Amino acid sequence: MDIPISSRDFRCLQLACVALGLLAGSIIIGVSVSKAAAAVGGIFIGAAALGLLVLAYPFLKARFNLDRILPTIGSLRIHPQPGPDHGEGRSSANGNKEGARSSLSTVSRTLEKLKPGGRGAGEG
Repeated sequence: MDIPISSRDFRCLQLACVALGLLAGSIIIGVSVSKAAAAVGGIFIGAAALGLLVLAYPFLKARFNLDRILPTIGSLRIHPQPGPDHGEGRSSANGNKEGARSSLSTVSRTLEKLKPGGRGAGEG
């Protein structure tokens, strides 16, 4: 059974659902004693916020021309800065492995020095 509904009535229904979700979430959080119950209230508020976003999307799209902005945001890329030169003849993967081994050996030596009775305990 299909009942025709106008666009205005649909928007009012959406807004009523958002308001009901915010109200229910606020009440649940307000009267909850346990953290789990407060989390359920947070889920209600999050769902209401998502509903509000769905409700406001057409207005935001028209106001900010999102068809032009969204592809621009999606094409942003991060360009890392080149690292220090590892010398000729070494691949960057091998250089990274060597750097990790060097750091690991430095940490190992430091830990040996900190151990009581360790081989570096007498040095100073």
